[in-house]
Amino acid sequence: MEKFVINGGNVLDGEVNISGAKNAAVAIIPAVILCDEPCRIENIPNISDVSLIGRILQEMGAEVKRINKSTLYIDPTKIHSFSATSDLVRGMRASYYLLGALLGRYHQARVCLPGGCNFGARPIDQHLKGFAAMGARHELVNGAIIDVRSENKLQGSHIYLDVVSVGATMNIMLAAVKAEGQTIIENAAREPHIVDLANFLNSMGAQIRGAGTDTIKIRGVEYLHGVTYSIIPDQIEAGTYMCAVAATRGKVLVKNITPKHLESITAKLREIGCEIKEYDEAIFVDASKRPLVRCNIKTMPHPGFPTDCQPQFATLLCTVDGTSIINENVWDNRYQYVSELTLMGAHISVEGRLAIIEGGSRLKAAPVKATDLRAGAAMVIAGLCADGTTEVSSINYIERGYEDIVEKLTNLGADIKKVYYDHSSDQSLRA
Repeated sequence: MEKFVINGGNVLDGEVNISGAKNAAVAIIPAVILCDEPCRIENIPNISDVSLIGRILQEMGAEVKRINKSTLYIDPTKIHSFSATSDLVRGMRASYYLLGALLGRYHQARVCLPGGCNFGARPIDQHLKGFAAMGARHELVNGAIIDVRSENKLQGSHIYLDVVSVGATMNIMLAAVKAEGQTIIENAAREPHIVDLANFLNSMGAQIRGAGTDTIKIRGVEYLHGVTYSIIPDQIEAGTYMCAVAATRGKVLVKNITPKHLESITAKLREIGCEIKEYDEAIFVDASKRPLVRCNIKTMPHPGFPTDCQPQFATLLCTVDGTSIINENVWDNRYQYVSELTLMGAHISVEGRLAIIEGGSRLKAAPVKATDLRAGAAMVIAGLCADGTTEVSSINYIERGYEDIVEKLTNLGADIKKVYYDHSSDQSLRA
C-alpha cells in the first residue's frame, strides 16, 4: 500500500502547471469509438482513470499508444466487441460513457455497472431514458451488467432531462451523433467538459449546437473523420491548488488554465480575502497580504460553485476565523471527509445537506484517509497547513484525478512524499 506523508507548515510559493481535464478526458477517449479513423488526443492527464479507460479500449480491440506523457494515439477501427464487462470497467464511474459510444456506433452495448467514488446514489436512469427515446431498450443482466440495444438505427428524439445531469447529457450526445435525424436535449448540463466533448465531436464532423447552454441539438451524421485534438485544462485541479495556496497563506501563479471556467471559485477566494489577478491562461492567487475571513458556499451545477471543489474549500474554511456554512446541493453524501477532518481538530457539524464549520482552530496532524477523489485532495490540503506530520492513506482515490501531485506540490515548497507501508499496521493505528 502507498500513502502520502506530509510535514505541514510550509507556505506554498511559485508556479504550477495544470494538466488536462479529467472529466473531459474520460468522455473524449470513449468518444473515439464513434470515429471511423484513428485519432490523436493531446493534453491528456497522466492519471489512473485515463490509464484504465485506455486499457478497456485495448481489451475491446482498439489500438491505443501513448505517444508521450500527455498524448494518446487511438485507432478504433480494430474494435471487435461491443461488450465491456471486465473488472477494469467496475473500477471507474466514467466507464458508463462506453454505453453511449458503443450504442451510437454498433446500436448495442453491454457494459458493467461502473464503480468509482462512493458518495451517494448516482443512478443512470436519465441516461437510459435518453437511449429509450432514441429507440433502444435495456435490461440488467445478472444484476451487474447493463445491456442496451436497438434493433435498427437510433432515431433522433426530443429528450427532457428530469434533473441536470452531466453524465446523462454527455452519454446522450454520444449516442445521438450518428442517429437518424435530430436529437434535442433540454435541461442539459452546461459544464466546460460538455462543451469540450461537443467540440471534439464537431471537429470530427459531428453536428452539435448549443453545448454550454441548457438546450443541445445534435444532427446525426454518417461518418466521423480522425483528428488531432487538445483537451481543455482541468478546472477542478486548478481550484484545488488555489485552495491549497489560500490554506497555507501562500502566493502562486496557476498556469495553463481557462480563467472563465474558474469564475465561481475565484469569486469565493476574493470574498474570503485573497488577491486574485487573472491573465489570458493563468491566475495569480495571493493569500499572504491580509487575514482571510469566513464565507458561505452553495454547490450548484455549472456555472455555480462546483461540488468537486467543495471538500477542498471546506478544509480552507477550517483555517479562517468565524462560522462558515456549506450547502451541498448536488450529491447526497459528500461529507464523508468530515470525520477525517475532525481527527485533525476541525470543528464541523453536518445537518443533512449543510455543513457548519467553526473556523480558526489550528489543524493538527493525524493519520487520515481519502474517502473519495476530492475528499482525498482535501486531506492533502489539511496536511499542508497542519502542525506536525500527517499521513494520508487510500491515495489510489487521489491518483485517479491528480497528475504528479507530489511533484507539483514539492515544486511549490511543500514537504510531501509518497511512501509504501503495511496496510495492517495502518488499520491498527487508526483503531
